[in-house]
Amino acid sequence: QVQVVESGGGLVQPGGSLRLSCAASGSGFSIRSMGWYRQTPGKQRELVASVTSGDSTNYADDAKGRFTISRDNAKNTVYLEMNSLKPEDTAVYYCNAVYSLWGFISIYTEWGQGTQVTVSS
Repeated sequence: QVQVVESGGGLVQPGGSLRLSCAASGSGFSIRSMGWYRQTPGKQRELVASVTSGDSTNYADDAKGRFTISRDNAKNTVYLEMNSLKPEDTAVYYCNAVYSLWGFISIYTEWGQGTQVTVSS
């Protein structure tokens, strides 16, 4: 079974920067893609950015130009560099890993527990 753990959330002032990290751990698996999502109370979880094993990236419109997703394949880790943060970026940020198990064709998904990002002066 794969476990996903996020870190790096916190309080930052508007215009500031923050870097989130997410590591997937376990054995006998291959990452297909990893992504960051965020959720605020009363709203659905929404995609912020994702990256595939082939390095293809996808960003929400609001994240383009401000956020950068990157990954370290050797560590099964993905990062989200967030710049020019706005109060409306305040949310719980969740990491998601899509993976397959060696020798099997099924695709699985695992979520982290979430990390709070608060943008406020």
